[in-house]
Amino acid sequence: MALLALFRRRWTEPHGYAEILRVGLPLVAGMASSTVMQFTDRLFLSRYSVDAIAAALPASLASLSLTIALMGVCGYTSVLIAQYVGSGVLHRVGCALWQGIWIAIIGAVLLGLAWWIAKPGFAWVGHDRVVQELEVVYFRVLTAGGGAALLGATLSGFFSGLGLTRPVMIANTAAAVINIPLDYLLIFGGLGVPPLGVLGAGLATVAGWLVALAILGYLIFIDENEKRYAVFSGYRFEWSMFRRLLRYGLPSGLNFFMEIAGFAWFCFEIGRFGKEAQAASNIAFSVNSVIFLPMLGLNLTVSSLVGQAMGRGRPNEAERVTLNTLHMALTYMLPFAALIAACAGPLMDVFISNDLTDAQLALVREQGMIFLYFIAVYSLVDAANIVYFGALKGAGDTLGILYVLFGGMVFLLILPIAALKWLDAATVTHYWLVFTLYVMLLAVAVMFRYYRRAWHSIRVVETSAGTISNTTRSPVE
Repeated sequence: MALLALFRRRWTEPHGYAEILRVGLPLVAGMASSTVMQFTDRLFLSRYSVDAIAAALPASLASLSLTIALMGVCGYTSVLIAQYVGSGVLHRVGCALWQGIWIAIIGAVLLGLAWWIAKPGFAWVGHDRVVQELEVVYFRVLTAGGGAALLGATLSGFFSGLGLTRPVMIANTAAAVINIPLDYLLIFGGLGVPPLGVLGAGLATVAGWLVALAILGYLIFIDENEKRYAVFSGYRFEWSMFRRLLRYGLPSGLNFFMEIAGFAWFCFEIGRFGKEAQAASNIAFSVNSVIFLPMLGLNLTVSSLVGQAMGRGRPNEAERVTLNTLHMALTYMLPFAALIAACAGPLMDVFISNDLTDAQLALVREQGMIFLYFIAVYSLVDAANIVYFGALKGAGDTLGILYVLFGGMVFLLILPIAALKWLDAATVTHYWLVFTLYVMLLAVAVMFRYYRRAWHSIRVVETSAGTISNTTRSPVE
């Protein structure tokens, strides 16, 4: 009975489970739609050829490493907007949104320039020649269309910052509805369209981004939002707001970059063991993404709610929402981790390509099952990473996150793998063991940073009086 009473209290209290679900479920559902897009993309490519699936993850990670750095800056508009809402300065929301849009446009140009680094970059990695060619094609399509993803992240930040997350779910779901059949058509061909393989997969992904962008823009730029948030009249470039977005958003973008770049580097290192090991690892990470990506909805949720609490000058409220979100993240992760461990073999069978020989099939399946066991172990503590990194971002402690991620990548991932090479003990299983320990120890480091509570004193935005209000509440709460 005591546990039931505790649950009821945490359900109904301010920033309790009910409020987190109200804000977070649409974001989780929206990220689940993105997960379905990636899952089907890699499933279709795995059925297309082993070379295609071997190329897909490294190329997408290389593209994401560039895109996510810019997306971290653009998407930080959500935190600025959340803190303006919390402090009651609603007329500044439009200005914050538009500074993110200007950065997204600049970022789109920079991503387009990445076209020319694709060939030398993937040649330097040293993967199989056929795989390299496919990596170049996939990378170029994703980076050329990456501007749509940047603008989509900025516009999504408007709604997540307000705590009105259903439009984000609608946009992402519509993108998935368009992407999945288009993915199949463009990869395998049909209706007069030739089979395009990885090129088709990239084009379908960009089409999904464009659909989501169009829906979000349609929902944001309306007269009602102009009256309340100045979404039209705030279009002008404002250096002070632009600089503030860079001040907090650039470390956030670098955080994303390092996290994805470290992950991409790890995948490239796995590729040195041969395309069978690379395919097994890519399949395992594809399964992992089905669990991990929806959890990013909770990361956005805790960032938004912590941002609003800090905008009101109430860090204790921010701590309460962080703890409650962690409970929900662990509740989500536990059954999925158990499912991966129990069904590793059948999960590998879903992805294994038909063009493998019997020997290749046995090797990919055996290695992939081992990798899935590692994922089942580290998924439990990855919930802490997702929640605490989101809370620190919402509070404005992006520089602290940068320290944690940089130190973790260097000392927990890169140097241990370099040591394995030096000791001539490098095996694909040892690499996965290092990666698992890296994820788990990273959770310890970010928890230490969070509970030092230096973020309590950070102030990101101004109120109408120029200071943080402790009493004004948002009209969307």
